[in-house]
Amino acid sequence: MAQPYRTAYHFQPLKNWTFFFTDLYPNGPMIYKGIYHLFYQYNPKSAKWANIAWDHSTSTDLVNWTIHPPALLPSDPFDFNGCWSGSTTILQDGTPAILYTGGVSQKVNLQNLAVPKDPSDPYLVEWIKSPHNPIMTPKEEEKTWFRDPTTAWLGTDRIWRVIIGNKRENRGTALLYKSEDFIHWTEAERPLHSSNETTMSECPDFFPVSIDEENGLDTLEIFPGIKHVLKISAMSSSGSVDNESGLRLDYGKYYASKYFFDSEKKRRISIAWVNESTSKEINLIRGWCGLQCFPRKIWLDSNLIQWPVEEIEMLRTNKYNTGSCWTNPQEIANKSGSSANTGVGPFGLLVLASNNIEEYTAIYFIIFKKNDKFFVLMGCDQKRSSVGLEYVKTNYGAFLDIDPLTEKLSLRTLIDHSIVKSFGGGGKTCITTRAYPTLAINDNAHLFVFNNGSQHVDISNLNAWSLSQAHIN
Repeated sequence: MAQPYRTAYHFQPLKNWTFFFTDLYPNGPMIYKGIYHLFYQYNPKSAKWANIAWDHSTSTDLVNWTIHPPALLPSDPFDFNGCWSGSTTILQDGTPAILYTGGVSQKVNLQNLAVPKDPSDPYLVEWIKSPHNPIMTPKEEEKTWFRDPTTAWLGTDRIWRVIIGNKRENRGTALLYKSEDFIHWTEAERPLHSSNETTMSECPDFFPVSIDEENGLDTLEIFPGIKHVLKISAMSSSGSVDNESGLRLDYGKYYASKYFFDSEKKRRISIAWVNESTSKEINLIRGWCGLQCFPRKIWLDSNLIQWPVEEIEMLRTNKYNTGSCWTNPQEIANKSGSSANTGVGPFGLLVLASNNIEEYTAIYFIIFKKNDKFFVLMGCDQKRSSVGLEYVKTNYGAFLDIDPLTEKLSLRTLIDHSIVKSFGGGGKTCITTRAYPTLAINDNAHLFVFNNGSQHVDISNLNAWSLSQAHIN
């Protein structure tokens, strides 16, 4: 009750900060001997950026997590200023290896290798740094902008490849490195990708997806019918790269996502960092900052589809009578976003709403026509998400790739105290936001359906559940 904004089923450390001003970058998620592992950037000593380590938690279901001692602590000349972001790779013999960025100083980054001390331990509680570290070093002029190695993959030529995030000539760049033994690495002649629409390509990922089925693929798989996804987290970019031809995974608060192949259930899973919208001063008083997005399954349809992993349904407790949550709050006074009257919409959900709708976060759709073609806008309006608490209340919007004449419009929303995560069109478009209500807290938080447009809208199906609290650390 004293911490109304701490989440119940989104992963959070017990306390303190989690990297860079307000970050909880996920690192090296994987499954090993039936156990899911999540490493993450974490300062074990304070709720501010310093002493960055790889903290470590494990799970058997991606919902409940058990904490372990940190896997990596800054201790050596090649990482004395911090063990920064990286990834895990399952090697050919089935054992994992960590590639991570070592901070020599705030302005010098190197790439390092660590391996488990006891590969027979499914919990991998101890890791050993390689005596060959650093295994990759940057050009002198790029030593500040050289970080975040991806999961490596083995080509048909039996050569390992990995991508390093980089800024080269003020262009966001994904450098490509090669190795025959996973220890000695050389930079390829050309980067894998470069764009002048971002200054730095942070936390890149590169992985295969099938064009024919939802099942995920291991990076080692090579056969006809595969496409590859290059994902970057774009520093200093307000949109997607490649002249807007690139896709966006989430139009809200969603950064530094990492992906892994779940070999047990044949799926590819993403986990990302969601930062706070409150000030650093408030975060320090609160004593913690940052959380992880709930794990998502990702696959290729006409677009990249994302959906909460099925294990979340184990937390469902009470299915609510949908007849009790209908309303049409035309009195909403907001002059834009969810209150604009445009014909078909805005319509959708008001979540984390107070009883009299002084507070709410709106997730909505608007359907409009241009040049004889229909478009669907999905939005999140949080201008009224809190009464009395000042923080950044950004509105988010994105077009949804759906034909409203032939397809039903769907929305799934996960709500967890201070986070609202919405999936439109079966996961074609995703918006994640933070909200800090002062009235709509705990049992005083309500859910309403609304339609502020002039056209009638039929909701053919509406289901709502309470979710139990997960056991996290």
